[in-house]
Amino acid sequence: MTLAAIERVETLRVRWQEGDPPGRRSAIVRISAGGHVGYGEASPMLGGEHSLGIVDRDLAPELIGRDVHDTGILYDRLLHKCIKLGPEGAATGALAAVDLALWDLRGKLLGLPVYKLLGGAWRTEIPFYSSIGNNFGRSVDETLRVVEARLKDEKPAAIKIRLDGDRTTQDFDIAGDMAKARAVRKLVGDGFPLGFDANNLYSAGGAIRMGRVLEDLDYLWFEEPVQHYDIHGMGEVARKLDITVSAGEQSYTIQAVLDLIRAGVRMLQPDIVKMGGITGLMKCAALCQAHGVELVPHQTQPTLAHMANLHVLSTIMHLTKPAEYADPTGRMDIAFETPLRPRNGHFALRDAPGLGLEVKAAELERRLI
Repeated sequence: MTLAAIERVETLRVRWQEGDPPGRRSAIVRISAGGHVGYGEASPMLGGEHSLGIVDRDLAPELIGRDVHDTGILYDRLLHKCIKLGPEGAATGALAAVDLALWDLRGKLLGLPVYKLLGGAWRTEIPFYSSIGNNFGRSVDETLRVVEARLKDEKPAAIKIRLDGDRTTQDFDIAGDMAKARAVRKLVGDGFPLGFDANNLYSAGGAIRMGRVLEDLDYLWFEEPVQHYDIHGMGEVARKLDITVSAGEQSYTIQAVLDLIRAGVRMLQPDIVKMGGITGLMKCAALCQAHGVELVPHQTQPTLAHMANLHVLSTIMHLTKPAEYADPTGRMDIAFETPLRPRNGHFALRDAPGLGLEVKAAELERRLI
């Protein structure tokens, strides 16, 4: 293996459709070395501007001239350069974008898919669950119509109902949420795997009430029942319910994930674009395996991060739940030669080098802000 010095680090702010709010945009990092280009992305929260700013000012100067293959060293060096920024949030989002781009670039330089660089894949076909959001403001009938459409179009291995409500409210309509949970169970039938994401909208007491109903309805997991920063409350709910309580999409370090495990959370859901990328998520996988808890990463970005997440999941020996699939709109497909699409309830990993997505640079450039 020859050394490959990083030559260029670019940040790309992409608006896919006119009028897209910041959260619907993409915060992309592009790294060049040895005649190849790697792509990664940060969490698009508030447009990802904070993370891309950290890449521009603080990370890019550290990367120029460094060896692409030193992903572990670069991860720790860059994390600790920004450690006093939190490190929760924008800093690890910036690190995630850089890390994904480096792994993509490494694969292209070596002519290997990322899963080979990670030690090999136990599986190259990965089942997914349809993650159906924005149900806070929907009626029961409206919720059922959306679920029915996703069932028909995607044929998922499981379904998760998300509330996506206003976090400044709490226990707003528990009876209504219970009615939606019952109606969805009736629609899909007994035995079909279901999850319920409260998106942090309950008090501990309200969550326990809701969780009891979900247990009776045979839902498999209950996601983020209370505010994510209330580790004690999350643990209290997890310990008092038999249903698996999950959390972690807003955890940014392995220490934060460990706090959730110690509190009693049995299913961890860190997000690759918040958690420091592939390197960070692989650390989480080892941590979860050591503590005997499930790793089921959160994932809402349908292209680069989605593909990177699947590469990591392919390496996990005991994959207990399907991968999340939240955005089936295809709104980003125009910038990729062969965008990944589901088939028969699965995503099939490719053996193409890197992440396996060929970017149409001209299409991407056309959408820069």
